[in-house]
Amino acid sequence: MVNIKIKPLSVNQVWQGRRFKTNKYKAYEKELLLKLPTIKIPEPPFKVYYEFGVSSSLFDWDNPIKPFQDVLQKKYSIDDRHIYEAHVKKVKTIKGQEYIKFEIIGL
Repeated sequence: MVNIKIKPLSVNQVWQGRRFKTNKYKAYEKELLLKLPTIKIPEPPFKVYYEFGVSSSLFDWDNPIKPFQDVLQKKYSIDDRHIYEAHVKKVKTIKGQEYIKFEIIGL
């Protein structure tokens, strides 16, 4: 394992100025909030499993994490600062069959 002595940079430190939600993101958030089931959330800290079924192999594996995670926070009243471990998988699927699978477990 490579070990580099540098402080990790937060995505919040990457952009200058305010960022605004796009109409596409607002629609995604609304639809996702309606589709997310009622589940029992364990006590923090958390370990999460995310699987993103995407139809484009050009789609970066980490692009869907933050928007999805932000909606999870809103739906389940959790704080992503309590996520200490994550497993993320990108799966190539056919157009129109895209999906998201997830699991939140306690450590």
